[in-house]
Amino acid sequence: MSIEALPPVVEEYLAGVPGERGESLRVVFDTVRDAMPNGYELVFSYGMPGWVVPLDRYPDTYNSHPLAYTSVGAQKQYNSLYLMGCATGSAQDLAFREAWTATGLKLNMGKSCLRFRTLADVDLGIIARTVAATSVDQFIETYERSRR
Repeated sequence: MSIEALPPVVEEYLAGVPGERGESLRVVFDTVRDAMPNGYELVFSYGMPGWVVPLDRYPDTYNSHPLAYTSVGAQKQYNSLYLMGCATGSAQDLAFREAWTATGLKLNMGKSCLRFRTLADVDLGIIARTVAATSVDQFIETYERSRR
């Protein structure tokens, strides 16, 4: 998908983040977009661009909103990459944290929110592999397991 094919609100959002932080956010966004498995849909939700499981694919959510898989956002002092597939303590979360630690980069991450300011703060390969690792079916299965 080229930048021209993005929904206008996503283009505006990405263009509106200035300077080095904006460039970092756009590179991470492109990395995520290029690694995204088929079936997820790019939307603008919760004030930021992100990929979701469309409601026509999985309508049975706890809040009637699409299941959010990955989002990117610009905060006041940093950027965020939300990796909902990395639920705290999950196998994917543990693998992500282990791979990140092996890079020597400082991991600034909450439950599923990776915080960064510059491209020097992130490993794009680990991000791409993590995003690509979970199909829509796997994400739905994990969601259903968590709801039991």
